[in-house]
Amino acid sequence: MSMHPWWRGAIIYQIYPRSFHDANNDGIGDLKGICDKLDYVASLGVDAIWVSPFFTSPMRDFGYDIADYRNVDPIFGTIDDFDELIRQAHARGLKVMIDQVLSHTSDQHAWFQESRQSRDNPKADWYVWADPKEDGSEPTNWVAVFGGSAWQFDETRGQYYMHNFLTSQPDLNYHSKSLRAAMLEEVRFWLDKGVDGFRFDAINYCFHDQQLRDNPFKPVEERKGRGFSENNPYAAQYHLYDNNQPEMLAFLQELRQVLDEYDDIGTVGEINTEDSLKSISEYTSEQRLHLGYSFELLADEGSTDHIRTTVSALEAHLKDGAMGCWAISNHDVKRVVSRWGRNGANPPLAKMLTVMVASLRGTICTYQGEELGLTEAEIAFDQLQDPFGIQFWPEFKGRDGCRTPMPWSADTPNGAFSETTPWLPIPEEHYPMAVDRQEADPNSVLNNYRHFIKWRKTQLALRYGDLAFVYSDEHVLGFTRSYQGQTLLCLFNFSGEPQNIAMNLALTPVSDLKQPEFELRDNEIALAPYAFFFAVMKTAS
Repeated sequence: MSMHPWWRGAIIYQIYPRSFHDANNDGIGDLKGICDKLDYVASLGVDAIWVSPFFTSPMRDFGYDIADYRNVDPIFGTIDDFDELIRQAHARGLKVMIDQVLSHTSDQHAWFQESRQSRDNPKADWYVWADPKEDGSEPTNWVAVFGGSAWQFDETRGQYYMHNFLTSQPDLNYHSKSLRAAMLEEVRFWLDKGVDGFRFDAINYCFHDQQLRDNPFKPVEERKGRGFSENNPYAAQYHLYDNNQPEMLAFLQELRQVLDEYDDIGTVGEINTEDSLKSISEYTSEQRLHLGYSFELLADEGSTDHIRTTVSALEAHLKDGAMGCWAISNHDVKRVVSRWGRNGANPPLAKMLTVMVASLRGTICTYQGEELGLTEAEIAFDQLQDPFGIQFWPEFKGRDGCRTPMPWSADTPNGAFSETTPWLPIPEEHYPMAVDRQEADPNSVLNNYRHFIKWRKTQLALRYGDLAFVYSDEHVLGFTRSYQGQTLLCLFNFSGEPQNIAMNLALTPVSDLKQPEFELRDNEIALAPYAFFFAVMKTAS
């Protein structure tokens, strides 16, 4: 394998198919729609696309409830359309990663339909089944991410089945050897199709505690930090027994053996545990996953201190040259400009944040529309599609606000996403941020993104180098990236006010990167609001 496999330090562009582009004009994006826009994706300078689930599904959780791992849902197209997507992406130099949901299926999956029929059929132990307690109540106190108990009683089998998410998403039982073997074959099917890697959804949820021990109570003051509000019942427990069990590490090694049968495959595991940074280190060492997807920068807090302490903590945990995988937006959280900016559209902030995250040590996942600086959409209750939002409205409005369709054209109905009414509305404030408007503006968020990502490809220090924090206060974050004798200083002004940074260093501002306004004085750097600054430091001897 190459010293630097394709995924190491790569930029991966996440596509949420329902909302990217609708080629057949039914209001829902599809695989042909992705193919139609691959020239645009390639123009961003990214290395790969990550395609969220497109498999056969009843769509209770919009594809993360899979009813057939080996087929494409008709709303997205056909298996031939996927083959064409692979071909066209590869022709443009883009790798293709797909989202695989290993921890659970839809209750419409043939495996579950067989498993529920009896306690002694060939797939009886492929899902997590348990008898009620003596009083008839649920087997444990475990709760589901989407609300309510993590157990649902099934009249046919006369037992409870476990579901970490919706009741229609029963959990697979990875303590079953035959189930593990079957899941590895599902992975191999897509490798044979030519995918270049996987993003494994909710990977830490595969194993549960076989003793079915109750989770302990978590005090209110400790409930923040995992993407759940302190009022969410899920946040009221330490999740010690319903996921992230020690047996998971051995299975990851089995999985890696399959992956290593193929050339240059990359994997990212979505990991959300009580100590996610520690878990990422465990899941990505000793021939397991290649990368762990961190939630810490998807949190509400976007302060310079939070970023510095989070990145430093992961760096301290990682072993043997491993690197992290960072994201500041995805299909499950409020868009970063709204989450960290809180004041609507803010192009300078959007530019700085995309540059900042792409300058961290690691592989970077960027979510569609992030390159446009899109804000979180306000979706009325009667327009909601997300069951998570419907369940917890109005305290939590769900994930629809970050899933609205891409605006391709400012002056075309539905933003040229579709010729018919889309499955979610495009907010009025997104039309001025459409792709065609930004392509015509050399100073747009989009063109800043393109310019920086392409420049980043020429900077080995940013792709592979070590990271050291050299400056951090309430407003400015500063670190260096060093590789093979080159050291880059990277500064980011998180403030809407000019900032002066005292720094007695010999610096040469980079000349081939269009940077926001700055002034380099004796022992001081003056940065404009939301500016970023890159300079070459004296070469090490």
